[in-house]
Amino acid sequence: MKKTGVFLLGLFALIYLLNPTAGLFELIPDNIPLIGNLDEAAAVTLLLMCLRYFGYELPDILNSKK
Repeated sequence: MKKTGVFLLGLFALIYLLNPTAGLFELIPDNIPLIGNLDEAAAVTLLLMCLRYFGYELPDILNSKK
């Protein structure tokens, strides 16, 4: 049950980040100075935390040798 919740949070964060600025939903409007992009920063943080929960670290992905 916990894995499903973490997966859904990560999916929500990914959809939120892929949503264009004039998209369907926006938690904090981007035209507000200084705090307009905090919701995107929170979504990136949430997505990275969800990826870490499933064992994917960003440095590991970028430095993988084939």
